[in-house]
Amino acid sequence: MRILDMTTFVALARHRHFGRAAQELHTTQPAISIRLAAMEQEFGCKLMHRTGRDFALTPEGERVLDTFRAILASYDNLKHELAGQTMHAAKVVRIGAIDSVSSTWMTPFVEALHETFPTLKIELTVEGTKSLVEGLNKGEFDVIFAVDPAIGDNFRSFTSCVLQMTWAGSPKIIDPDRIYSVDDLADMPIITFPKDTPPYRMIAPYFQDEQVLAGKLTSSNSLYSIINLLIDGFGVGAIPTVTIKRELKMGLLHPIRVTKRFPPMPIIGTYQATSETDLIRRVVEQARLSAALFCATVDPSMAWVD
Repeated sequence: MRILDMTTFVALARHRHFGRAAQELHTTQPAISIRLAAMEQEFGCKLMHRTGRDFALTPEGERVLDTFRAILASYDNLKHELAGQTMHAAKVVRIGAIDSVSSTWMTPFVEALHETFPTLKIELTVEGTKSLVEGLNKGEFDVIFAVDPAIGDNFRSFTSCVLQMTWAGSPKIIDPDRIYSVDDLADMPIITFPKDTPPYRMIAPYFQDEQVLAGKLTSSNSLYSIINLLIDGFGVGAIPTVTIKRELKMGLLHPIRVTKRFPPMPIIGTYQATSETDLIRRVVEQARLSAALFCATVDPSMAWVD
C-alpha cells in the first residue's frame, strides 16, 4: 500500500467525485479508478458504493478512511520533523463567509490564524449562504460561516455566534419615537436580500403573507449596499444590529421600535469531516474563540454565543 494510494482514497472520500479528486491530485479519472480497484482487491472488500451520482463509503471504507488519515498525518509530521521544520509547514485553508461575518469578527480571526500559523496561506471568499454551501459541497472550501449549514454525513456544523436582527431606517422616513406594528412596516418599502436566500426566508414569515412584499421590495446581495440604501431613505430593513453600530451612533440610521421583535440570526460554521486534520480542527477552534471574543466586546444584546 503506497502513500499515493492512501492520499487518493482520502481525496476521493472528501470530494465524493472522481473528477474533482483527479483534479486535486493532478491525474486522470481512470487512474483514480485503477487505484481504488487495487485497494479493494488488496483489502478483499468494497470500500465505496457508487449508484448513479450517489457516492458513499461502506462501513469498511469508513474504517480504512480513519486509518489512512491517521497514517498520513503521522507521515506528514515525520517529514516535517526530519526536515527540521515546525509542525506548521506552509499550508492553505479555504474559508468562506457571509457579509455579516466579514464585517464583524473575520479580521481578528484571520489575524489570530496568522499569529498561530505564520506560514499558513488563507484564501478568503465572501459570498451569500447559498453559494457558500454549494461551494463546500463541491470541495471548494474547507470551512464556511453562513446562515445555513451544509447537510450531509461528511459535514460537521456548529453555531459560532448569534446576531440580533434589528429593523432600522433613516430618520428621513421613520419616527424613532413611534412604535411600529407589522402592518405599519408592511406599508413601507422593504430592503432585504434576494428571494430564496436565508435572510429573505426570515423576512417573509415575519409578515405572514409574502404577497405583502411583492410591490414594495428592493433586494441586494450585498450587506453594504443594503446599509447604504437604508441611509439614503429608500426603505427600512431588518439587518444584524452589530453591523450598523457606527451608523446608529452617528444617527444615520435609527432602530425602529416594533411590536413584534425580529428573530436573531445564527452564524453556522460547517467544515468537511473528511478533511478534519489537525489544522482544520485548530482553525475551527480559533473561529469559536474569535467569535466569542468579538461578542464579549459588544453589547450582549447585539451578539452572543450560545
